[in-house]
Formats: sequence, C-alpha cells, structure tokens
Amino acid sequence: MLLAPISPLSRTSPLIRRTAKIVIVSVLGYVALWLVSTLGMIGAHALASQKESSGIQMSGIKHFKAVDERLWRGSAPGEDGYRELAARGVKTVVDLRAEKMTAEQLAVPQKAGLKVVRMPIRDGQTPTNEQVAAFTNTVKTADGPVFVHCGAGVGRTGSITAAYAVRTGEATSMQAALNTLAVGPPSMEQVWYVLSSGKAEMTQPPAAVEAISRIFDAPRRIKASF
Repeated sequence: MLLAPISPLSRTSPLIRRTAKIVIVSVLGYVALWLVSTLGMIGAHALASQKESSGIQMSGIKHFKAVDERLWRGSAPGEDGYRELAARGVKTVVDLRAEKMTAEQLAVPQKAGLKVVRMPIRDGQTPTNEQVAAFTNTVKTADGPVFVHCGAGVGRTGSITAAYAVRTGEATSMQAALNTLAVGPPSMEQVWYVLSSGKAEMTQPPAAVEAISRIFDAPRRIKASF
C-alpha cells in the first residue's frame, strides 16, 4: 500500500503554529505591560494633581501655569493664545516642538509681536544639558516673562521647566517631579530625568530606561502624529 506524500504545508504547519503562539504571547505580554505602565502613570498623575495645580485653560492654552515670576508654561497656543500672552507682557516664547510645521504655523507668534526661540525636543524625550543652559539663560535675559510650550504642554515642557526650577533653586527634584506629574502623565524617561536631577547638571536616563520608555510610549506618540 502506497502512502500519500506529505505536502510542504503539512511539514511546516508545526513551525507556523509555534511562531503564531510566540507572536500572540508577545503581543499579549506587551499589551499587559503597557496597561500596567500607562495606568501607573495615570495614577501617579491623579495623586500629584491633588497636591499641585495642573494649571488653567486660557485662550485655548491648556495647563497654563506660572513656574516663577519670570517663566510661564502651557500647551502650544493658537492665534488667540499668542495675542493673550503678548497682552500679559510676554515678549519671548520658547517652542520645544520637534514636529514638522509649515512656515505659516511658525509665523503665528511673530504676528503677535513675540520673539520665538526654538529648542526642538522629540516627543516623549528629554532636553540636553546644553538646551537647559540655553533655556535658563533665555529666561534670565529676556525682557519680560517667558512662555515655554511643547505640544500638549506636559512632558517636554515639564522636563525643561523642572530642570530650570532645580537649577535656579526654586524646587527640589522631588518637588519638580510632583509639579510635572500634576500637569499630566509624562513618559517614563522624563520622570526618571526629573527625579534624578541635581543643581549642577541634569542626568540623562540610562539606555535601558530610554528603550523601555519609548517602547511603551510608542502608541501615544503614533496617535499624536495623526
């Protein structure tokens, strides 16, 4: 009796099944860890916001908040927001966004009579020591209050204002972290950056912290890019 030949599909099906199981387990594991990290950060934000102000909404600017008498922070303003800032005496705006913007978008604050200083930081990441030094000098030498923003006015804005507050002695690293978390949930590397801050220079997160943070922060950044 002749046996039917074994098809290539039959020989490879166990490998396909094992591969599918590995993929499914990996995806489920990532989703579980992502939920834990996300819910943990949201919980930390909720606790911090009970102790510190998350800012107010003003002329379309979310999380508008004073860091000190020379520095204000918030989300990216629209035309009305820039005009309101100018009316309040702001002369300089520091834009931390690294996203691509049109020439028309970049010209909006200038139409309100504001000087713009761009210090691009990628979403979810932290400023360099050179950027912190330049930012601190900008605030110190500006003619009037300075307004700093990124997109949502949370992570990047929180990181550089925390570095400024610690460097100028306005806050300890713990106080700066509490202020940052109160505004909104930043990325893990941004929290690590603020907590590890010192008066001389901020310490950049280790490669492992950066990698884990960017993996778990990827869904938010992808959503924000659309």
